[in-house]
Amino acid sequence: MNVMIYNKFKELLMNLNIDVMKAMEGVFNVDEIIDTFQNFYYDKMILDITAIRDYQNTDNIQKLAMNINMENVILLLDDTPESESNEYLSKLVSLGIYNFTRNVDGINYLLVHPHSYKDVANLGGTPDMGSQTNATNQMGSMPNNNMQNGMQSNFMPNNNMMNNGMMPNNNMQNGMQSNFMPNNNLMNNGMMPNNNMMNNGGGMFIPSDMGFENNIATMPQNRSRVIGFKNVTNHAGATSLIYMLKKVVSAHKKVAAIEVNKVDFLYFNDNELVSTTSGDLAGEIMKRGNCSCILVDLNDFDDLSICNEVYYLIEPSTIMINKLLRRNKTILEDLKKEKVVLNKCCLSNSDIATFEYETKLKLVYSIPPCDDRQVKINAIRDFANKINL
Repeated sequence: MNVMIYNKFKELLMNLNIDVMKAMEGVFNVDEIIDTFQNFYYDKMILDITAIRDYQNTDNIQKLAMNINMENVILLLDDTPESESNEYLSKLVSLGIYNFTRNVDGINYLLVHPHSYKDVANLGGTPDMGSQTNATNQMGSMPNNNMQNGMQSNFMPNNNMMNNGMMPNNNMQNGMQSNFMPNNNLMNNGMMPNNNMMNNGGGMFIPSDMGFENNIATMPQNRSRVIGFKNVTNHAGATSLIYMLKKVVSAHKKVAAIEVNKVDFLYFNDNELVSTTSGDLAGEIMKRGNCSCILVDLNDFDDLSICNEVYYLIEPSTIMINKLLRRNKTILEDLKKEKVVLNKCCLSNSDIATFEYETKLKLVYSIPPCDDRQVKINAIRDFANKINL
């Protein structure tokens, strides 16, 4: 079920054909929205930006993004000069807010096809806390070839477009290539991303056995051990796990941590944590060749050949497992030959054994919920020993 917060666009949002279990009308301080929904379970939040008091001040949007999972929020923008500016849109992207639009068609599209960073990278450039942008033509830039129908209408209504304004342009031009492909300095190293990925139907991608001529396996050998982590269930904790692993392992060896296409590392206030894009990942790894190991939060990055090994994280709670299986009925079969870790696991040893038997998964380890504020975390230390870190 969904929730709505509306003000200026009440009539527009009330005409959406979606189930809503809670709605708020008016103008609210960010703290009021956080207090109401921080611990409130919902599928999607449709948020009219005019319902946020002083929304032109991006500090308020930043505070909201730090306390609400913006992956589940669709932000309906107005047409004021402030929110139409490239700087404002770049700021949204840098805060990890990728699902925003100005019309009903865009909302309906994003409910089914939520965006990741790569879908809006041309609006925000490299994610950081600054306001610089690579956006072109003020939210009218052309989508890349991998985007679904409707990308342009999600940002800017155009009455001259066909099919309700959802007619994509597959021709990338005017410098957009750098947002999706490795930069020119990396091309000579053979670090081209692999576009031949096989969608298993659940939003998670497994490399295909074909098309290796375009992958980055030919990248010059790096003496660092590159270890990837990928969430299988939603919010399985890859980002926090990498942060804690880095703290524990750094006590006896040089280690780096990189996240791809997100900026969640920002909130740990650790300047050594690196946020980058798909195109720049290979370069960031090469720059850290003096590290014993490099931990990578893969997020939606699909060319796993860049890693020496990849661990798939599952939170084995009833709701997360059932959501996963409803989204993709074959996911357990797809993971049978992969290294699977139970994270934020509250199961007993006997329940873990039952889980492993019933799913036929190869469980590497089970990590209980941990306090990431601690320096010495026994469960993380034991996991690090298990994977020879």
